[in-house]
Amino acid sequence: MAGAPRMIPPPSRELRARRIDDGIGRDQVETLAEETAVALVYNGQPHAVMMATPADLDDFALGFSLTEAIVAVPEELAVVDRLVTAHGISLQMHIPQARFDALEQRGRSLTGRTGCGLCGTDRLEAAIRPVRPVPRSGLDPTRLAPYFAALQEQQPLNLRTGAVHAAAVVDADGELHVREDIGRHNAIDKAVGAARRAGATPVALLVTSRASYEVVHKAAEAGIGLVAAISAPTALAVRLADEADMVLVGFARGSRCTIYAGR
Repeated sequence: MAGAPRMIPPPSRELRARRIDDGIGRDQVETLAEETAVALVYNGQPHAVMMATPADLDDFALGFSLTEAIVAVPEELAVVDRLVTAHGISLQMHIPQARFDALEQRGRSLTGRTGCGLCGTDRLEAAIRPVRPVPRSGLDPTRLAPYFAALQEQQPLNLRTGAVHAAAVVDADGELHVREDIGRHNAIDKAVGAARRAGATPVALLVTSRASYEVVHKAAEAGIGLVAAISAPTALAVRLADEADMVLVGFARGSRCTIYAGR
């Protein structure tokens, strides 16, 4: 008799640990973030394997596909199955044949990482990709504090575990679409996917991390005109933001921020 189908694991687990304070130890229960290998499979062909939080996986599938320019609009992607095995989760997706052919031309790199790095890239010349111009967001980069305050309040997994990143997409109506993940790029993909699955138009991206090249590039692919991070950007991220005509803000904490691009 076949075993019961495996279920997607929860995003966190409780484990016993021993805490030491000033030399005094005590046993207690800790809540830890889960991480799982998630394979992104297009038309039956594996493209990438990411270490990710096993939650909001349909958002992840769409957001990754959009920010990596695998598809251009949500209607081009269908998640046809979610296979759970002892080794991880496989997101089985279908895309139009023309999109799949273009993906095949890129070359693939099957890697296991925590949502960082250059997905599906096996050549140095393909690593730093051109960025497309983006529309201005219409948001005042000096008035982002209320959005970051709202983002802070919508991180239940990080509140329990202290181990995950968060990203928020601000849409054209001023609504926030917040997602969490152990990987900062995964959190961005999930937030973008959540916004687009809701039929919203993304205009800004807020992240609880630094702003790297990949963060800016993903935002540009999603048509986002403003990126704000609580930490610093990299120099390459600033150059890319300038190229895209994007507003790039770092050290966005309370009433303080530094505008690096799009001034």
